[in-house]
Amino acid sequence: MKYLRLSFLLAFIVFNNFAFSQNNASRTELSFDENWSFKQEDVAGAEKPDYADASWRKLNVPHDWSIEGEYDKLNTTGRGGGYLPSGIGWYRKIFTLAEEQKSKKISIEFDGVLSNSEVWINGKSLGKRPYGYSGFTYDLTPYLNFGKGKTNVIAVKADNSIQPASRYYAGAGIYRHVRLVTTNPVHFNHWGVFVSTKDADAQKANMSVEMNVENETSTLSVVELQISMVSPAGKTVKIFTPAKQNLSPKGKLKFTQLLAIDQPELWDVEHPNLYKAITKIIVNGKEIDQKTTEFGIREAKFEAATGFWLNGKNIKIKGVCLHHDAGSLGAAVPLSAWERRFKLLKEAGVNAIRVGHNPASPEFMSLCDKMGFMVMNETFDTWTASKNNGENGYNLYFKDWWEKDTRDLALRDRNHPSVIIYSVGNEIRDNLDSPEGFKKYKEQQDLIHSIIPNMPVTMALFRPSASKVYTNGFAQTMDVVGQNYRESELVNFHEANPTLKVIGTENGHTQAGWLILRDKPYMAGQFLWTGFNYLGEADWPEVTNNQGLFDVSGRWRTEGLQRQSWWSNKPVVHMVRRDDNAGKGDWVANWTPSDFDTYDVANVQVYSNCEEVELFLNGKSQGTKPKPANDSPRNWELTFEKGTIKAVGRNGGKEVSVEEFITASEPTKIILEVEKTSISNNWDDVVYVTAKVVDKDGNICPNATSLINFSVSENAEIVAVENGFNASHEKFKDTKRFAYKGSCNAIIRAKASKGEITITANSQDLTQGTTKITIK
Repeated sequence: MKYLRLSFLLAFIVFNNFAFSQNNASRTELSFDENWSFKQEDVAGAEKPDYADASWRKLNVPHDWSIEGEYDKLNTTGRGGGYLPSGIGWYRKIFTLAEEQKSKKISIEFDGVLSNSEVWINGKSLGKRPYGYSGFTYDLTPYLNFGKGKTNVIAVKADNSIQPASRYYAGAGIYRHVRLVTTNPVHFNHWGVFVSTKDADAQKANMSVEMNVENETSTLSVVELQISMVSPAGKTVKIFTPAKQNLSPKGKLKFTQLLAIDQPELWDVEHPNLYKAITKIIVNGKEIDQKTTEFGIREAKFEAATGFWLNGKNIKIKGVCLHHDAGSLGAAVPLSAWERRFKLLKEAGVNAIRVGHNPASPEFMSLCDKMGFMVMNETFDTWTASKNNGENGYNLYFKDWWEKDTRDLALRDRNHPSVIIYSVGNEIRDNLDSPEGFKKYKEQQDLIHSIIPNMPVTMALFRPSASKVYTNGFAQTMDVVGQNYRESELVNFHEANPTLKVIGTENGHTQAGWLILRDKPYMAGQFLWTGFNYLGEADWPEVTNNQGLFDVSGRWRTEGLQRQSWWSNKPVVHMVRRDDNAGKGDWVANWTPSDFDTYDVANVQVYSNCEEVELFLNGKSQGTKPKPANDSPRNWELTFEKGTIKAVGRNGGKEVSVEEFITASEPTKIILEVEKTSISNNWDDVVYVTAKVVDKDGNICPNATSLINFSVSENAEIVAVENGFNASHEKFKDTKRFAYKGSCNAIIRAKASKGEITITANSQDLTQGTTKITIK
């Protein structure tokens, strides 16, 4: 869903006040993101309407205040939270409503507040929500003021002061979108429309549309429901008008319509076709509510002997795990940042994402639909037993909240064709060798089945031999048996129990693990830990976990280069060398040693899926090597020479892929690179600008660590800076950053609706770099 920006809808905005009136539209969903007042401390009385907040910081949400803070080894978030600040933050927003709104139902929807939130309207507490990853809604109607000169005040308290609360970076504040939703008293429920595929092939899809309608009036309503099915091209392919229904006073109705679509355009990872169902409620000939639900038509199933099938095609799930942060952006991640990351994952050959280990944002899930990623949706990192570095996390709330949080996630995400499986826990420490452990799992699995029939459920089992789940019957209760790491154990378990379905829920970057996925037909897939480096779960002085295919800035890591040679369908050639002499040091992708005086023996590896690779040094062949049967890299040991090293990949004797590195000389200038040349004035749209330190010939200087100062014209802002260095303690909310491996990024957002943004990068003794971006 694209949210309308208030600036286009309102006649005026003055500080944090806004007013709106509405015509007789059946449903209106307005962004409620702009013009909040914020205070990063506990404030007595801040929930009261008359509290004076004029001195508070003015900002828009989504907002993560923790990412703006200073790194400190003594911060109570500790290792898990990346040593960034925790505490209490308050948000307040003042708005007015027109008199004609009195007959409407008005609700507020939060996509997530971290964490332990409480929301007030005009001093009335609407409720609390401990789990920061759950979306929730509150009915404001009984407590609102309407009419000229009458104001309303929303107040939100977010409290993550009890630490350590997470094994990985969580963030703090209203870090996801907020909406104000207005409907008539007879309306579709929140998450009340469910479109599902019963069966489908290229000729016909049998579908079901479930509609949940509520009557909040005191009179009987005779409702007519209408369903319009719209194709991916935007053409209405069918309209269904079921028989009229009586909806009793203060009553609810669940109505299910079965229907068929001929020659459907199926959703899959290569063709992520998306339909829309436009559902309407009509009373006395007048439309009183309308919802648009995006969905895909597909058939997905797991088989014990052959793994995973999508639309009748047997495919391997080549997945990665992702946390919800995006490095320097923290937990408040613009959609275009995820789109940038997803494009890189696609390039690496990834076709699936496990959201680890908590619900992602709604727009994240929709982007998976649109870009063709299969998803393992996941609910919790803990049940009742705590984990190290997160002792005060969800384990404190699971008993009272698991059912509500699980139900809400399943209802929210049940229309996403990308979701092919649910996980109800990651490496759970609760005793699974007990009736209580069995009960906890089954209750969660049964709840998801009741909301999304035929949706398989798993969990990421932890050390199965120690927990006895392979011998006590626990694994046999799972729809699909999932296990973290120890791939050979899962192989042995399946081969002893060949009727059970299996999947790797979390896997390392090992060659052995890849070969199990490649060669074992029953292994449905695997999810690498991780797709991108992430904040937290690191030992000081490091503050970022370093297990991704990419670092937090989007730079390819060695693991990503190798994985692309295993997973990509296109010809791939990548060279890396040992950074230190004679096979010592880390693998790096360049031909510029950090110490020319001591570097003479270069160990070179080439990752490639090509039939043969030939290596050249300054134009002289170093030999040709065939593709090993076990997909291992090809190795050369060379006497280092300055100049050019080149790897050429061939299939059938034809050159299909080439990579070349040139030894860099002294740094002389900065060049700026952008991945897109235009941007819109929208919170969810940002541009990553990469500053590269290069020599006189434009070759990147991978050992340069220059301090880069960024500046932008007045019609833009620098949202954050980053360089991908895991032990950097520089602030992300800044305009300067040291280069790492010769480069760093600035993330830019527009502040105007048109014009041209100028971005400049300066550093001492280097010629500055400049580029321009157009505002749409």
